[in-house]
Amino acid sequence: MSEREFSPEDVARARADTPGCATVTHFNNAGAALMPRQVIEATTRHLHLEAQTGGYEAADRAAASIEAVYDSAARLLGCDRDEIALVDNATRAWDMAFYGIPFRPGDRVLTSMAEYGSNFIAYLQVAERYGVQVDVVPNDEHGQISVDALRAAVDERVRVISITHVPTNGGLVNPAAEVGKIAREAGALYLLDACQSVGQLDVDVREIGCDLLSTTGRKYLRGPRGTGLLYVRREVLDRLVPPVLDLHAATWTARDRYEMRPDARRFETWEANYAAVLGLGAAIDHALGWGLGRIQRRVTALAEQLRGRLAEIPGVRVRDLGVRLCGITTFTVHGAEADRVKSSLAEQGINVSVSRTASTRLDMDDRGLGEVIRASVHYYNTEEEVTELVRAVRALA
Repeated sequence: MSEREFSPEDVARARADTPGCATVTHFNNAGAALMPRQVIEATTRHLHLEAQTGGYEAADRAAASIEAVYDSAARLLGCDRDEIALVDNATRAWDMAFYGIPFRPGDRVLTSMAEYGSNFIAYLQVAERYGVQVDVVPNDEHGQISVDALRAAVDERVRVISITHVPTNGGLVNPAAEVGKIAREAGALYLLDACQSVGQLDVDVREIGCDLLSTTGRKYLRGPRGTGLLYVRREVLDRLVPPVLDLHAATWTARDRYEMRPDARRFETWEANYAAVLGLGAAIDHALGWGLGRIQRRVTALAEQLRGRLAEIPGVRVRDLGVRLCGITTFTVHGAEADRVKSSLAEQGINVSVSRTASTRLDMDDRGLGEVIRASVHYYNTEEEVTELVRAVRALA
């Protein structure tokens, strides 16, 4: 796989493969990226097959292609195919992992200041249900999870270290591999929410050292909505109890017995949107074809350019923290509500999004922020589009 930089010809080819580039300037890739035609074709081709032959029959015909998605996902994350579960979204992936942990009273959950709201609600629920203690590890001076504070917080009661790799409200990339070393030393499970990192960063679960990883298809992977992945390290599989089982996840072996599957697919259910699954596979293959290292460098460089140019505008303040930054840029415009900025940009054909307190309450409260505007780039964005966005924000400021 080539690791050369994106050339102007590469960007032009990426844009030619992306129908949406002709109609919108899309800086909401951390929400849902524009799908390439290969994903659209894989998804619609299977829908047509279902319409022509029947859903079960179409799945039988596409069985080899469906199985190949597990191989592609394993290549993407640096694991084995039996450690992959295909699920219908990142929330389901994360929930199946987290709620599969057999908590006991007195167990501790360690998390970070930038944790996503849905995850934290789950922590609060298991705290109420099982008497689990939830402890938030403070940030270091750079605004990322403090590795030293995490190491000091670990004891024999820590059941899981659960953090978000890239938060929803900024360009921060938490030091996931350093956290992995601490988790292994402590013998604690390590759950990584990689919803916003997979597809824009070169993510390798072996290098990171996580036991569990959840991600989505719709964001930087450029897949269809309603798709997600769960990685479960083989060595921890039997330490977990899936919160739901069906005849796909387990076999009913006798009137009073069942046996779970011996692989990560015990976290799946039998019914699946195979058109979307095949679209996800096409999205993963598309990303692998470009090379995740190349994508990471292109996305990071574009965001750095955007961040620097926004910071030069009077009244605009860039809000990203961390030693390592990625393709997400967040900012505020003095005197302008985030929704008004978003709406004004949308009227000009520019897509951005807004992150609010409820999504990352601890971090937003700590920084005194109620909302931020989020502009997230991808490799098919251009320097000219960055200029277009900067010019529009300057006019608003």
